[in-house]
Amino acid sequence: MNANQIINMIMRIVMRKAISKGIDAGMNRATRGRAQQPRHQQQPQLDVDDGPTQAEIRERRRARRAAREARQTGRD
Repeated sequence: MNANQIINMIMRIVMRKAISKGIDAGMNRATRGRAQQPRHQQQPQLDVDDGPTQAEIRERRRARRAAREARQTGRD
């Protein structure tokens, strides 16, 4: 075996291991999911609050409950 063949053999082994490690790392990253990502990669929370307040939510729930009870008592 000459030097060129030995160098090619070693390069193939090294490249195969490097590519396999890269593929394994990519697959692990893809299957890990969003919940397990490190904190520094999570999306920052926005300070803008366009949603309903707690009082509005409670009022909506009361209205829905009253409407549901009215429907149920009307059927009896």
